[in-house]
Amino acid sequence: MAVPAERTPRTDLSALVKAYDVRGVVPDQWDERTAELFGAAFVQVTGARALVTGHDMRASSPGLARAFARGALARGADVVETGLCSTDQLYYASGTLDLPGAMFTASHNPARYNGIKMCRAGAVPIGQDSGLGEIRTLVERWTDAGAPPPPAHRAGTLTHRDTLEEYSAHLRTLVDLTGIRPLKVVVDAGNGMGGHTVPTVLAGLPLDVVPLYFELDGSFPNHEANPLDPANIADLQQHVRTEHADLGLAFDGDADRCFVVDERGEPVAPSAITALVALRELERRPGAIVLHNLITSRTVPEVIREAGGTPVRTRVGHSFIKAEMARTGAVFGGEHSAHYYFADFWNADTGMLAALHVLGALGSQDGRLSDLTRRFDRYAASGEINSAVDDPAARLAAVRTAWQDRPGVTVDELDGLTVTGPDWWFNLRPSNTEPLLRLNTEAREPQTMRKLRDQVLTLVRGRRRMHEWSTPV
Repeated sequence: MAVPAERTPRTDLSALVKAYDVRGVVPDQWDERTAELFGAAFVQVTGARALVTGHDMRASSPGLARAFARGALARGADVVETGLCSTDQLYYASGTLDLPGAMFTASHNPARYNGIKMCRAGAVPIGQDSGLGEIRTLVERWTDAGAPPPPAHRAGTLTHRDTLEEYSAHLRTLVDLTGIRPLKVVVDAGNGMGGHTVPTVLAGLPLDVVPLYFELDGSFPNHEANPLDPANIADLQQHVRTEHADLGLAFDGDADRCFVVDERGEPVAPSAITALVALRELERRPGAIVLHNLITSRTVPEVIREAGGTPVRTRVGHSFIKAEMARTGAVFGGEHSAHYYFADFWNADTGMLAALHVLGALGSQDGRLSDLTRRFDRYAASGEINSAVDDPAARLAAVRTAWQDRPGVTVDELDGLTVTGPDWWFNLRPSNTEPLLRLNTEAREPQTMRKLRDQVLTLVRGRRRMHEWSTPV
């Protein structure tokens, strides 16, 4: 394997390898030498004889992807390069080719970051407990030894395959859009991979698409490709209003998440999109199981039950949800962060397929999107509020102590701390990567939600002033 003879500098893999993926600053935290070792370790841990790779539009992505491929090839695995693609396009390749995969992207993170999202054949995720920890250990061992692993007797072969057309065609088989009325839609790709996939996926539909920032540019010259931050959808909201569009769509950097804005320019909460898509999936498969993570709105399980489905509550995080999709046979799953999972898409998340469902739901009737989603507006929500704290575990324990013995209250620790009352709930959970506690609260009445939010934040923050920003749930 083509690693320089000198000792590889020590990489802090504890900071680089997260719960679900690899992510860090290039070249400060990792570089192509590190990527090459990850490629070799990936083959050793998965036992892959062949694998598929893809990358986003960041300047460092092609080099990192090719270095990963060199490491895999040297270990005897064949590599299929798909080149530029969205993350869900890589999942499509992993599923349809039945190969393990590696996607090079840092999703919504700033330009200087990059990362790897890895999966087994069939787009099955690889996380800390399902192979990523072993991969990290091997990379650490080889880095400390200052020498690469020995090459295989036979190097693998490298081939190229563009999957954009077949990925798009597959998505269009999953949602019937042939009869929808003409719609005007503003799409903000944020200079990310939506600019690559949207034109092909939406081609030929009765849509007047107004493109915003479709130019692929990993420096993100217009705004960060993170639609969870309200500042990053301001342009979309303005254009929806000025263009008198029926709706707006915003994709994150690797285009696996989709955020929706209605005809007024108002954000549609991901919980409402989860409920909307769940209803459409339950029409096709009556009585099916639908997953929702524990900080989606209480509206979501209510809607699922009303439609005759079975809601199942899960932890936050794609590896947990994908595992539950497989275990329960769920038809669909949704998260507050706008990740949407489909049984028909190898249980993987695809914002593009969720967007097609929204277009199908809106285009199959004559009403406005705000009217269509009003039925899902049953509770007042705080959005996710982040608090930087010195000792998250201690603050979490203090909140538990304050609430656990109150009458009429239940407490569970499926993911962080969830406290539930008769017409309200809150969840407080630590970040996997930062010294943060994340709070979500919801109540039937807005004043109850605000009171609950402030009581919990007082326990979390005390008198200290800390950073806060909220996102819709």
